[in-house]
Amino acid sequence: MKTVTKRSGNEVNYDRRKIFYAISGANREAAEAGENYMTDAQIDLVASRVESDISARENISVEEIQDIVEKEIMNHNFFNVAKRYIVYRQQHAQRRQALQNLMETYSDIFFSDAIHSDLKRDNANINTDASMGIMLKLGAEGAKHFVDNYILPERFATADRENWIHIHDKDFSLITFNCCQIDLLKLFRGGFSTGHGFLREPNSIRAYASLACIAIQSNQNDMFGGQSINAFDYAMAEGIKKSFRKAIQLEIHRAVEYSLDDEIDFSFIDSIDFTRCRYSENDQSENFAPALEELEKNLPSGLNFRKIYKLACRDVEEETHQAMEALIHNFNTLHSRAGAQVPFSSINYGMDTSDEGRLATREVLNAIEAGLGNGETPIFPISVFQLKAGVNYNRDDRNYDLFKRACEVSAKRLFPNFVNLDAPYNLKFYKPGDYNSYVATMGCRTRVMSNVNGPEESGSRGNFSFVTINLPKLALESDGDIDEFFKLFDHYIDISHDYLLFRSKTIESKHLYNYPFLMGQGVWMDSDKHHQTDSIRDLLKHASYSIGFCGLAECLVALIGKHHGESEEAQELGLKIVGHLRHRTDEFTAEEKLNWTTFASPAESTAGQFQRANQKKYGKIRGVTDKFFMTNSSHVPVYYKIRAIDKIRIEAPYHELCNAGHIAYVEMDGDPTKNLKAFEKIVRAMHDANMGYFSINHPVDRDPICGYTGIIAEECPHCHRDESNLHRHTILKPPSHLSE
Repeated sequence: MKTVTKRSGNEVNYDRRKIFYAISGANREAAEAGENYMTDAQIDLVASRVESDISARENISVEEIQDIVEKEIMNHNFFNVAKRYIVYRQQHAQRRQALQNLMETYSDIFFSDAIHSDLKRDNANINTDASMGIMLKLGAEGAKHFVDNYILPERFATADRENWIHIHDKDFSLITFNCCQIDLLKLFRGGFSTGHGFLREPNSIRAYASLACIAIQSNQNDMFGGQSINAFDYAMAEGIKKSFRKAIQLEIHRAVEYSLDDEIDFSFIDSIDFTRCRYSENDQSENFAPALEELEKNLPSGLNFRKIYKLACRDVEEETHQAMEALIHNFNTLHSRAGAQVPFSSINYGMDTSDEGRLATREVLNAIEAGLGNGETPIFPISVFQLKAGVNYNRDDRNYDLFKRACEVSAKRLFPNFVNLDAPYNLKFYKPGDYNSYVATMGCRTRVMSNVNGPEESGSRGNFSFVTINLPKLALESDGDIDEFFKLFDHYIDISHDYLLFRSKTIESKHLYNYPFLMGQGVWMDSDKHHQTDSIRDLLKHASYSIGFCGLAECLVALIGKHHGESEEAQELGLKIVGHLRHRTDEFTAEEKLNWTTFASPAESTAGQFQRANQKKYGKIRGVTDKFFMTNSSHVPVYYKIRAIDKIRIEAPYHELCNAGHIAYVEMDGDPTKNLKAFEKIVRAMHDANMGYFSINHPVDRDPICGYTGIIAEECPHCHRDESNLHRHTILKPPSHLSE
């Protein structure tokens, strides 16, 4: 009996029907396309000729049989069927290779050393050495394999596979979308459900801080990206007001109880309107007098109302301090997604000038500075201080002291970062007192503000998804021809645009009930106006759709020999390239009434992936592919020596073009806590240059024994080990998207 050797090496009995079925499949595709096709008799004839050709062989491989099938189909002049058969073979070969790669990935996850496996450490908030982390990664790689081989149209799959573009978070593309700014004031009003139980409206700052963590955790279970609170100080201020009303009642109870022998009926306290009674950390404030008028009428004479007021303030300060300390610890320890990762959280604050809002900002900064249990620098939340002249930027502004404090904490802990509400492209949205009109960020740079389909607000909205274009590859393929570069650029802008529309179409038929917290609790804009069985199609219009870029510096070197830090000509070309992408996304917005935006791509791992792919194809080219990573987005390369003021001047214009998000970093040597004037000066230079979002990086030391992270001078502040025994390194800020 004749046998056939499969690709696995196993031998099976020859079966003529398999040849017939394979030809029939290709023939059916030709018929459906309106092309010339074969009859069953002709298929049977070709199968017989194949059988005749192999009749003398006792054993033959699958590949040899398929080669003969192709030849015989063409011998009978059915070239279109032969073409379909060849494509069929290629697609199955690709799927087999992808499956092999998937198995190798699984092997890497299980058996590779975590320290040396990029696959296991591509995400700052996932531990893929842990059981649930391994399970999450296995699921992610399996989902990517399925999408690559069964879902993606070939032109998108090819562009991604060949590293012309990078499709981010591909594993979630059939399920959900990216990120959201959570408006806690709206969410907490009346309470909310996590899907596992209803939580009543919080009534203290402790509860507000605790439920802020629960909100972030719950929303991340519905989305693949980071979650942000756009007006953290305004939200926490409501909790402080409630805590103060409780505190002043408690202190009155205590004062009456300890100063008088007579029993007093305290029921009148419950009927007093405490909305007039507001916390103030200013001991000299006289605001308490009108707030306590009603109490004075109902309580025995002789009570010291000023002391009662101050004691209540002290109680609330302590409660707020503990609430913010717990919040920082919770954000770095609680888990989402089946226990596989710490939620990627961000908070924005600094704009609330009320006594309560100022206290919330002050205490969260204190908690960040204090660090975690062993003094470790907390990775989460990504902390963002919103700068605004008239609120906190000028020396006579109400919250200027908080800006100074933010600089002190950032100089020690790397956070907060700073967002500039005075930049013209942010200022145009600003409405005094309307916290949703303040630009806020998610992760390290994601920005969502303009909206052609509704209110232009930061809260209750987010990014749908984004694609990153490999600029150096376009430049290398263009061989220095700038016109050819822009032709290729337009082609892959179109590919990216079409892919994002395809991805949106893929999930738009899902229902609100598929997102029980994001949509079910009205977190996403207008979701509270729809029924749970409605599709999310109409709600996706409030999201941003973003096309990003990576490696502008290397692209410029490949095109004209210098990057934008080295020559004005390169700077002009760089602005032209990014400006072209912005022009195209603005055109898409006008034509399609979707919020298309340009992204200075945040995914640091993509910079490494693109660089490795470019090195493999083009070799090591000085200034283009000779480093481990290409320079992300529009930054001046980190290895290029340049004055901070020049780096700021060069990078600032790109921020206005990148309306989906951007960031600038300036490096400081040494211990910036010893030179806070210089630190603030750099922050001001970035603000005054109209940068939109920026941060200052500096070395942070780590003790390998106790885990303390911070500035270490002569000895570790935590365990007091001598400096000579310490291991020092720079703590890097975490990547700004979950899976990239």
